[in-house]
Amino acid sequence: MALTDADVQKQIKHMMGFIEQEANEKVDEIDSKAEEEFNIEKGRLVQTQRVKIMEYYEKKDKQIEQHKKIQMSNLLNQARLKVLKARDDMITDLQNDARQRLAEIAKDPENYSVLLQGMLLQGFFQLLEPKVTVRCRQQDVEMVQEAVNKNIPIYREAVKINIVVKIDTVRFLSSDICGGVEVYNDNGKIKVSNTLENRLELIAQQMMPEIRVKLFGANPNRKFLD
Repeated sequence: MALTDADVQKQIKHMMGFIEQEANEKVDEIDSKAEEEFNIEKGRLVQTQRVKIMEYYEKKDKQIEQHKKIQMSNLLNQARLKVLKARDDMITDLQNDARQRLAEIAKDPENYSVLLQGMLLQGFFQLLEPKVTVRCRQQDVEMVQEAVNKNIPIYREAVKINIVVKIDTVRFLSSDICGGVEVYNDNGKIKVSNTLENRLELIAQQMMPEIRVKLFGANPNRKFLD
C-alpha cells in the first residue's frame, strides 16, 4: 500500500522530532559534561591559588615573626649596652671620686710620711738591689729623704745586705699626681711604681668583682669572681 504525501510528511516530521530530541539530549549531555569539567578545573585552579595564597601569607607571617624577633633582640642588646655603659660610668665616677680623695692624703704630713716610708720599704724589698734610685714629686723630696733614712737600717736588718739609696733630683714625678714614689734599680731597667694612683688602680682591679656585687648585686650568670 502506497504512502500518501500526508503519511510521508508525518513520518518525516516524526523522524525530525526524534533527531531533534536526540540532538537536544546530546547537547544537554555535552553541556553537563562541560559544566562538570569546568567546575572540576575551576575547583583545581581555586585550590591551587588558595594554596599559593596560604603559602604566600604563611611566608609573610614567618618573615614578620623573624623581623619581630630580630627587632626584639636588637632592642634587648641596646638595653644591655645602655645598662653596661651606665654601670661603667658609675664605676668610673667612683674611681674618679677616689682619686680626688687621694689628694687629701698628702695634705696630712704626719700620715703621709708614714705612708711614704711604707711605700719605699716595699719598693726596696721588691727590688732587693744594692743600689736603687727613688723618684718623687719635687715637693716631697725632704719627706722622702727622711723616709729613706729611717728605712735603710730596717732593710739592712731584715735582709742582711746594705743598700745605697739615691733620690733623683733631676727628673721628678709630676706634681699633678697625688703622691707616692717610684723605685728603680741601678740601671733603671726595673721599676716599682708605688704612687698613690698606681696603688689605687691595683686595689680597684683586685676589688672590682666585690665592688660590682656591692653596687649591682650578684650576677647569676657569673661563675667566677676574678
